[in-house]
Amino acid sequence: MSEHLKPIKHPQGDLFVCDITDVILKDDMASMEHPFYSLSKKPDREPRRYEYKDAWIEFRPSIKGLPTIYDKDLIIYAISQLIAGVREGRPISKRVQIDPYAFLVFTQRGTGGRDYDALCDSIDRIDGTRFRTNILFEGTRTDEWMGIIDGAKMRTCERTGKIKSLELKLSDMVVSSVEEMDVLTLHRDYFRLSRPIERRIYEMARKAVGQDEGWTFLMTTLHKKSGSKGTLREFRRQMKPIVEGDFLPDYRVLYDEEQDLVTFVNRNTMPRATAKAAECAALVRARVSPDGLDAARLAAPGWDAHYLAERFAVWWSHTGKPAPADADPLFAKFCETWQARHGSP
Repeated sequence: MSEHLKPIKHPQGDLFVCDITDVILKDDMASMEHPFYSLSKKPDREPRRYEYKDAWIEFRPSIKGLPTIYDKDLIIYAISQLIAGVREGRPISKRVQIDPYAFLVFTQRGTGGRDYDALCDSIDRIDGTRFRTNILFEGTRTDEWMGIIDGAKMRTCERTGKIKSLELKLSDMVVSSVEEMDVLTLHRDYFRLSRPIERRIYEMARKAVGQDEGWTFLMTTLHKKSGSKGTLREFRRQMKPIVEGDFLPDYRVLYDEEQDLVTFVNRNTMPRATAKAAECAALVRARVSPDGLDAARLAAPGWDAHYLAERFAVWWSHTGKPAPADADPLFAKFCETWQARHGSP
């Protein structure tokens, strides 16, 4: 497998990262069907529109084009830092301080002048692209314009021209993914996948299969979900080395040419949720009292209080903290944040 991946430039441990595509269409877990990172290495300045059921999302790129799937590395890194902070007991902040050199090492990139220039270009594309989506609430259509980040601040050494520090101000939709623990673990070899289509296929496999045994797509469906601008015939050509090379992290890729089906099979290399985390979630849920459920109904009207209690328990178990003796006040705060992020169901 390793001969198909880029060489390891900087040895590192496992990564705990988030897939922000889950957040674009709020709680819709099928939002991976709406790819908004360009698979092109050239500037992609064409506006796009993707649809799913009654929801749609449009992408308005900046003059430098849509963010690429390589630009996404910066968001992966930023959210990884937030999650690490949660586990250490630090509050979640929209502002994330990034060491540019550490980022380049983390994502298996070079650390020369061109790599710092490429980082600046990534920020331009991420900051410049806006998203517009409609979501129906009780028959009312709401149009919302948003971005991945709300700004960035950079300090550069005048003598060398290298970036000394970088601060990203993450948008609400990204921060909410951390607050609600809508996160996915990516294999450390994700950054070693050399082609954009390889990263995108891995993402779709990771989202669809998770820790199940496998998942099957029609090739036409996979093509649509990928966001590829090429023809179906070209997409099949791009898939061929992925199938034959058998190098995709975590999942094997099988192709049934007669039925035109692609199946992802779990290699069982993905760490599973620990029994300790499951035990913690169960304990937290048990400590939400009937009064706590009543408070949740007031804080998040229209939402099922028991559903919110389950989400709260899972979220808390991911923080790595022991189950609180008094869960009700924390649960109430969670419900207030949930209502602010999601509105009425």
